[in-house]
Amino acid sequence: MESTHKVDGENAETAAQTAFLVGLQRAGESPKEASALISELHELVTNLGITVGDSTIVRIREEHPRYLVGAGKMEEIAEKARAQGCKLIIFDDSLSPAQQRNWENDSKLRVIDRQEVILDIFASRASTREAVLQVELARLEIQLPRLKRLWSHLDRQRGGGSTQRDAGETQIEMDRRLLRKRIAKVRTELEAVKRHRATQRKQRQRVPLPTAAIVGYTNAGKSSLLNKLTGTSLLAANKLFATLDPTTRRLTLPNGRILLLTDTVGFVRRLPHQLVDAFKSTLEEAVQADFLIQVIDISSPEYAAHWQTTRTVLAEIGAAEKPLITVFNKIDTLTQPTTTDAARELHPDATFVSAHTGEGIETLLAKLEQKTNEQQYPAQLFIPHERHDFLGKLRATATVLSEKHEDTGVRVEALLPPRILTAAAAFTV
Repeated sequence: MESTHKVDGENAETAAQTAFLVGLQRAGESPKEASALISELHELVTNLGITVGDSTIVRIREEHPRYLVGAGKMEEIAEKARAQGCKLIIFDDSLSPAQQRNWENDSKLRVIDRQEVILDIFASRASTREAVLQVELARLEIQLPRLKRLWSHLDRQRGGGSTQRDAGETQIEMDRRLLRKRIAKVRTELEAVKRHRATQRKQRQRVPLPTAAIVGYTNAGKSSLLNKLTGTSLLAANKLFATLDPTTRRLTLPNGRILLLTDTVGFVRRLPHQLVDAFKSTLEEAVQADFLIQVIDISSPEYAAHWQTTRTVLAEIGAAEKPLITVFNKIDTLTQPTTTDAARELHPDATFVSAHTGEGIETLLAKLEQKTNEQQYPAQLFIPHERHDFLGKLRATATVLSEKHEDTGVRVEALLPPRILTAAAAFTV
């Protein structure tokens, strides 16, 4: 694959181009759904600094093998793109390697699809070693079946003799071997990073604090909510995929207990499956958490679809059955109060907040405290004075209902989280 927006000099060249967007309305999809998706593609593309010249939505009953759309529609789209001065066509769908090659050969324009756009955004946001490796792995896996596209210039330069064709094929095979070797190396490096993250997680769990992961559609305000709850100042930009790497912060609940909150990468519809696989290690924070906080941007007309997308991805990573708190964010931006009424009908137990103004945050904190307490077990303990260290850990990680100091120790009635049950067993009375 010849990446069109790599984060280097080539990226600047592509960013200066004007793109023509192509959306598809498949059988069973409404015009509203198709329009929402191409609007999202518009936002994705502009996040890369690419100007959008025009767009169109094509209704298709079935996929055509050569261009995805019919040959007549291909010519029509290419003509519209050229008329608008667009040198780049971007599909809001996945093109097969052959379809992408056919489009470029016959339209004489650069043609990419949604997954390449998302990959390039991820590449521009990646900052840690893990994120960089994950993006590279996804790129390589997409690039491998598209190698022939890189060598299409040979078809135009050679005279068609079998010797020249064999030379071209030999070069492709050499490149494939190199790519496979690089993929294997990146996978090995990612496994090493994954083991390091597992070690860090074990170190955190030595002090068995309850944990919650903040999940949701990209740009729903997850980082802003984490900042508001914990008083930190993480990057919380109003752009897609502003956060790629999970970040954990301590939150002191109203009852004095500590909750570890982790911000995770945002989800998006039609996320390339290579990225779902590659980012599983990042999303493991959601799998390992005691419960989830799903944040939804209530100001988006597509909030119901965003909720469903998040649930789908959570199911893919094995976190669908986790206890969940639903939070509708950005209520300060609403102009129609009926929007919250409709959301309440779908999610009666949801909490409505503004991470910007702080409205609803106290209610959310109470729910976080309640959810933390739900996963606790009543216990009667006697802790000798020489084990004052465990008493301190108990106060930080459990809900202490009462303490009675005696000559040889402290008698404690408490609600214990699952992670401290084993350690507390030695003091149970």
